[in-house]
Amino acid sequence: MKFLRNYLNKIKPHFEKEGKLHAFRSVFDGFETFLYVPNTTSRTGVNIHDAIDSKRIMSFVVIALIPAMLFGMFNVGYQNAVAANIDATFWEMFAFGFLAVLPKIVVSYAVGLGIEFAWAQWKGEEIQEGYLVTGILIPLIVPVGCPLWMLALACAFSVIFCKEIFGGTGMNIFNPAIAARMFLFFSYPSVMTGDKVWVADSPIFGLGGTPLDTVSGATPLGELAQGKVAAFNWDMVTGLIPGSIGETSVIAIAIGAIILLWTGIASWRTMFSVFVGGVLMALLFGNIGMDAAKYPAVAMPWWHHFILGGFAFGAVFMATDPVTSCRTKTGQYIYGFLIGAMAIIIRVMNAGYPEGMMLAIFFGNMFAPTIDHFIVQRNISKRLNRNKAVKE
Repeated sequence: MKFLRNYLNKIKPHFEKEGKLHAFRSVFDGFETFLYVPNTTSRTGVNIHDAIDSKRIMSFVVIALIPAMLFGMFNVGYQNAVAANIDATFWEMFAFGFLAVLPKIVVSYAVGLGIEFAWAQWKGEEIQEGYLVTGILIPLIVPVGCPLWMLALACAFSVIFCKEIFGGTGMNIFNPAIAARMFLFFSYPSVMTGDKVWVADSPIFGLGGTPLDTVSGATPLGELAQGKVAAFNWDMVTGLIPGSIGETSVIAIAIGAIILLWTGIASWRTMFSVFVGGVLMALLFGNIGMDAAKYPAVAMPWWHHFILGGFAFGAVFMATDPVTSCRTKTGQYIYGFLIGAMAIIIRVMNAGYPEGMMLAIFFGNMFAPTIDHFIVQRNISKRLNRNKAVKE
């Protein structure tokens, strides 16, 4: 790696002021700081320095997402094989899923990073690193049947209207990945819901089988919209069920959670509180005598909510986003609880929209600054009253 460092040092003057490539300074800076930790330090004010910067934080999150991504690729091939009623090997199914998911990841990064690079050049600012995570989150929370052009529109919308206009990474109010999914859900609902969006529309390497345009594969939560409560089976835990690419496997998500908690990247308070809020709200609905015919979700055991849909994925990877979640410790408990409880409320009360995690996190993002404000003001008032009592 010393050769690469020497090469970057050699070409760096061309990108500095007065250099022949100075117009692309932000592009070079983004590439350099992605490879190496910057050695610059603040020159004014009081600052607290750490051994890790935001690019390294984002890299750890991407690493934590890899298990869910890899399993999602396999599950895409597996669901295709099941739907087509063919006998495919593990590697055939994984290769099919890899080739189906990879274009979505490429499009997501190409569009999102392209806009961020262009925006940084236009503003004369450094390229920000937040899209390293957003770029892989967006493909993982959409169905495999989502067209690439729709995905590109969603990525552009999330970067421009939910991030850059607020000032870029660290200034956005809403999670860009959630914004992308909401854009797709409300603009193109037919590609985000139903029973024909979860299976790739081509056979596995010409192995034959049932034509895929004749099959359907409703998710367990999708069956709730039809008044049916799916019986438990271990596929719900392993993730071998229809669903968004990265959201089906609780085991893969748990591995990612362990990585995030072990490295200290994610807040355990937020993550824990999301599940607590979900448990208490599910138990409440299950014990107040609601009509199961009208609200079929009340017939589900409380723990079914955590292994179905995007609840676990949202709790681990999206509710814990350090930019759009609460910063105060007490606020993190309240914020997480609010998201978990609201997700179950939406699932139970709106039978036509059983996947409530997306809206729950969106509303949680909306209230996070307010929650932190009141926590901080409360602490200030307590200190003032304590000092006043001491003086008296």
